[in-house]
Amino acid sequence: MNCETVMQELEALGKERMKKIYLSNGAHEPLFGVATGAMKPIAKKIKINQALAEQLYATGNYDAMYFAGIIADPKAMTAEDFDCWIEDAYFYMIADFVVAVTLSESNIAQEVADQWIASGEELKMSAGWSCYCWLLGNRSDEEFSESKISAMLDTVEKNIHSSPPRTKSSMNNFLYTVGISFRPLNDKAVEVSKRVGIVEIERDNKKNSLLNAYESIQTAMEKGRLGFKRKYVRC
Repeated sequence: MNCETVMQELEALGKERMKKIYLSNGAHEPLFGVATGAMKPIAKKIKINQALAEQLYATGNYDAMYFAGIIADPKAMTAEDFDCWIEDAYFYMIADFVVAVTLSESNIAQEVADQWIASGEELKMSAGWSCYCWLLGNRSDEEFSESKISAMLDTVEKNIHSSPPRTKSSMNNFLYTVGISFRPLNDKAVEVSKRVGIVEIERDNKKNSLLNAYESIQTAMEKGRLGFKRKYVRC
């Protein structure tokens, strides 16, 4: 399959209801409104194809960009490739659920995510923190520096309330993920999230969201989810 035929198949799968949902979350034209689950049959036919992924991502079509993340080969991508992708990620669903997810399956994930977190740019920072969430929720605890993750918790505590909205949200997810998926710092994550308290996320034309990582961690621990690791990150 080439880029044109994939685009045709995606367009045929588009639903107006899904399109409205994506638009309400920040997507813009062009897009078809394809449910992520509906993409799986096409992905099974193509499997991994980095060249095709690059062509699809470059279309700027939200559905094609999402699908590009599914068929990309993260280990074949360089830091420059990921930087190009994050530059074109125009809203959080691409930054956090396409680019950050793809990055998390690469061998340079922490290195690139660290640079994005330090960038001062909202969506880059959001993707960087999100990448660590995907990493911590999938890889063994031994793959991470406890002192580094501890320092990142300190950074969240210091900066979360003054950060841009999408970065706030990803930082809050990081607190929760460390608390549940990184056993060495469970206690510290609980204490930090308790001090952070409620995090208010400003949303355009919508009611603000109120997040509470401390309560979410407590709920997950009560359900026996401490130490949770997902088997796969991408679809």
